[in-house]
Amino acid sequence: MHIVLGAGSGDEGTSVEEKRPMPITSKTFVRSTALLLLVGLLALLGIVGTNVWLVERSQVYFDEVLEGRVARRAAVDLRTTLQDAETGQRGYIITQEEKYLEPYEQALPKIEAELAELRDVLAPYPEAAAPLDKLEADIRFKLNELAETVDLVRQGNVDAAIEQVRTDAGKAAMDSSRQFLEALLQAVDNRLAEGVTNQRNTTSALRWVSIIGGLFILIVVAGAIWTVLSYMQELAQARRAIEEANASLEERVRERTSDLGKANEEIQRFAYIVTHDLRAPLVNVMGFTSELETSVATLRDYMASHPPEATPAYEEARLAATEDLPEAVTFIRAATRKMDGLINAILKISREGRRQLKPEMLDLAEVIEATAAAVHHQVADKDGRINTDVRVAKLVTDKLSLEQVLGNLLDNAIKYQQPERPLVVEIRARHLPGNRVAIEVQDNGRGIADTDHERVFELFRRSGSQNQPGEGIGLAHVRTMVRSLGGDITLSSKLGEGTTFIINLPRDVRSYLGNTGQ
Repeated sequence: MHIVLGAGSGDEGTSVEEKRPMPITSKTFVRSTALLLLVGLLALLGIVGTNVWLVERSQVYFDEVLEGRVARRAAVDLRTTLQDAETGQRGYIITQEEKYLEPYEQALPKIEAELAELRDVLAPYPEAAAPLDKLEADIRFKLNELAETVDLVRQGNVDAAIEQVRTDAGKAAMDSSRQFLEALLQAVDNRLAEGVTNQRNTTSALRWVSIIGGLFILIVVAGAIWTVLSYMQELAQARRAIEEANASLEERVRERTSDLGKANEEIQRFAYIVTHDLRAPLVNVMGFTSELETSVATLRDYMASHPPEATPAYEEARLAATEDLPEAVTFIRAATRKMDGLINAILKISREGRRQLKPEMLDLAEVIEATAAAVHHQVADKDGRINTDVRVAKLVTDKLSLEQVLGNLLDNAIKYQQPERPLVVEIRARHLPGNRVAIEVQDNGRGIADTDHERVFELFRRSGSQNQPGEGIGLAHVRTMVRSLGGDITLSSKLGEGTTFIINLPRDVRSYLGNTGQ
């Protein structure tokens, strides 16, 4: 909370201003989300890479353990087979019975295969080549010693066989082989224990990487969810604020529109009253002007028939009666007629503004054709033509207002055509975005100067040479009617080439009238 204290005139006041958190902007949201996604992606890649590496290491340790087991089995089998061969030989020497040679005879073919298998297992280790050669030599020596003693016993020379055994040469070879195999088994067991430990450590590391990586990704996901929720909350608050603002704005617009409508009605009523009240004295002026004109004519006739007198007073009276008074009456008559035309124009616009619009479904092509047909004879008399290209089927609007707008524009085109070329008028209608239509009235008349493009829509303003009668209210009246229909009118023109009036209207005037409360 931020508190601002102030004092003045002996009174103390406190203003409390709450600091709201900075809203998350769209750019901040995009950056935060992108950063979190990038962090999550990097974390995921790290976890996957670490897991792959750990799995590969675990596979290596597993292969080592597997190789160690194979080596251990080969060493154990070879040791066991040698012991079986030696056991069979001793039993046969002691008993001289053939059945005791069965282990010996069964072991002999196995020894070569097991020795070859052990050599294959230890082939990846060059340092084992020399001990293997020594082992093979010892085994060969032992097998030779076994074969010789068995042959001596079979020949009946048991003492010689026993004597050869007592030399301990075979025993030394057997002990050497056993020591090598025991050392090999010990090394394999150590390697197996180390491999199992490494596998256990790798599995543990894999577990912890997965757990920590999962937690990290959960944190990233939680951060992303928090960011999204915060942004959505900000959007919801902004939407509510906009809806509230729109609601209050619509209410204010309705109020302002209603006030403007009332003000417009007051202005129209005021204009009607003023022009109506001005018309009464104008009628009197025009009536007395007629009487004055009659009296002046009588006086002029009298002075013309009376014998002239050679006096200054008579001459002045004659000039006043025959020249000054008729001229003054003519000026008064012209001024009152002009004023009467202006008052009628104001009354016409005022009545049109106060007229209740009657929206109805119209066939725009029919309305345009009917309006063009009404001035066809005027156009044909000047070798002109009116072309239409209407691509709007139906339109809901006030028929009388639309007919008056189009009629005024066609009257203008006829009135201000170029004398040296036939009049050509193009009337086009097309759809616009936003459920609106555009009606274009294009002529090849004398055109309007760039400086007068907006002025021609002002009341009592005219453009170009004033060789045609008029008060300058036609286009002002047209704009008033078009705006009452919820549209607008603009023009594009080039002096000497022609003018195009563009009318922009809603396709359904009822939506406009509903928004304005009419």
